[in-house]
Amino acid sequence: MGYTFEAYQEAADYILSRTSYRPRVAVTLGSGLAPLAEDVQSPDVFPYAEIPHFPRATVEGHPGRMILGTLDGVPVAVMQGRVHAYEGYSLQEVTFYVRVLKLMGVQTLILTNAAGGLNRAFRPGDLMVIEDHINFPGLVGHNPLWGPNEERFGPRFPAMSRAYTRALRDLAFQVARELNIDLRRGVYVGLGGPSFETPAEVRMLRALGGDAVGMSTVHETIVAVHAGMHVLGISTITNIAVDRVDAEEEANHEEVLEAGKAVAPRLSALIKGILRRLNP
Repeated sequence: MGYTFEAYQEAADYILSRTSYRPRVAVTLGSGLAPLAEDVQSPDVFPYAEIPHFPRATVEGHPGRMILGTLDGVPVAVMQGRVHAYEGYSLQEVTFYVRVLKLMGVQTLILTNAAGGLNRAFRPGDLMVIEDHINFPGLVGHNPLWGPNEERFGPRFPAMSRAYTRALRDLAFQVARELNIDLRRGVYVGLGGPSFETPAEVRMLRALGGDAVGMSTVHETIVAVHAGMHVLGISTITNIAVDRVDAEEEANHEEVLEAGKAVAPRLSALIKGILRRLNP
């Protein structure tokens, strides 16, 4: 479905009228990473079901709440879970919250996700800063900006050559060095899901230059860039993509959730360090 500008504004006004927080940074938590939201102090909690026009999260590991509060004293909006196109939502519904955050005054969006490792050097538990992405659904016509362009958010043809803000990527590596956290870098491949990749698809994506693969993030990035927001993407490598037919190992969502929980403390420390540096 499509949305009017007034629908985005109604959702933003609903939230802002019920909280005193005015964060400039938001963090979206991927599969298995929802516990990070428990670190938010003095929270104002908004279940997606109560916010006008918000779609409802249905996937395990995505509680579906917007939490406004502070992390180490820094005002922040935390999206505890997201919705995906494979749940039956349109890409406009998937990315609805990004434009709402923009109208709330958020300028920087930190997107996290659980991803399968394509890069042979990666291991479960690795953290990867996204330098670029391959939007496979977009290459065959599924782009969240399809339809009439809303000029009040951005231009008809937004450039994507600098989608992930370099200054934020540099900051992430600086904080990681200070905290002694190993941090990878690479290209994230966004697929439609919900089925995991076949071995042939894994080999193809690796040959195309992909380092990690998942079912989210790219659409949100496109909408954020269109709206003039700064974006930092961080993938948690929760499993290694299977590239051999009849291999004994196979990807499953439970593995993703458990690996996400295991890496959460390091990701939390990294994000808090970045937020402290971004705080005016």
